Amino acid sequence: MARRRRQSVFEDLVEIASKLPWKVGLVLAFVSYLVLHAVAGIKVDQPANVGTMGNFMIKQFAVTFAAFGQVLLPFCFLIGAGWSFFKQRKNEQLYESIATHTPTETKSSALQAVERLSWQEFELLVGESFRRKGYTVKETGGGGADGGIDLEMSLNGQKYLVQCKQWKAFKVGVQVVREFFGVMVANSAKGGFVVTSGVFTDDAVSFAEDKNITLIDGRKLVKIISGVQVLQPLKKEDVSPSGLEGTHGSNKGTNASPFCPKCNNAMVKRIAKQGANAGKEFWGCSQYPKCKSVIAITT
Repeated sequence: MARRRRQSVFEDLVEIASKLPWKVGLVLAFVSYLVLHAVAGIKVDQPANVGTMGNFMIKQFAVTFAAFGQVLLPFCFLIGAGWSFFKQRKNEQLYESIATHTPTETKSSALQAVERLSWQEFELLVGESFRRKGYTVKETGGGGADGGIDLEMSLNGQKYLVQCKQWKAFKVGVQVVREFFGVMVANSAKGGFVVTSGVFTDDAVSFAEDKNITLIDGRKLVKIISGVQVLQPLKKEDVSPSGLEGTHGSNKGTNASPFCPKCNNAMVKRIAKQGANAGKEFWGCSQYPKCKSVIAITT
């Protein structure tokens, strides 16, 4: 593996800021300017004698540093905020480009769109999918097209790991899942997800059945993105090949709360109070009245 090029302090600050929410970067730029500008304006009196020379030099250094820093530090944070905003918009656009496809097609255009993604875009798509389900996601860039852990996530204080496999022509075998489980144990992760644009072998599925590993193939990923399936970790029925099937759909005879197909927030069960469906239950978006999306409950 090629050794990473050494970066300047400037580049490090930009990189750190780019990993924060862009609004946080803007706040840091504003606050750092106010603080450093105040320090730069301090007048340092000349030393009265040799004994106070050391104190004078320290204060003068701080003022000089603040004079330059009041420009450079906010500039770093602003660039990082812009980069963060760009990445966020790119992730959202990528996600929406898949979510807008109809999830009921056989060899769906959504699945074809997923298969056309590069491995970098695939990782971004998976990360945004988990982010919209409530996970805090950190993209680690697992070392290349077939590297290690691609995403580190947290939910309710628990750590989860994700490995992405943008394999269009090959099935993901048991060796991949077995090695991933070893990494999970070594990192004390509560659970993990292996996500592929293709499919898993029967051996891989069997191995994951009694582990805290959720296997998500291309079709399931598309359904999750389209809001047709709920993504819940660490349940055995979710790990199996059919585990995510039917948790949404028409919601016939199920108590599983679906995600809103419009905004991806959780939906809540409500009862119609008027109209032709008065007295009947339906799923309504929890963000009502901002989002008025509904899903009928058939019996």
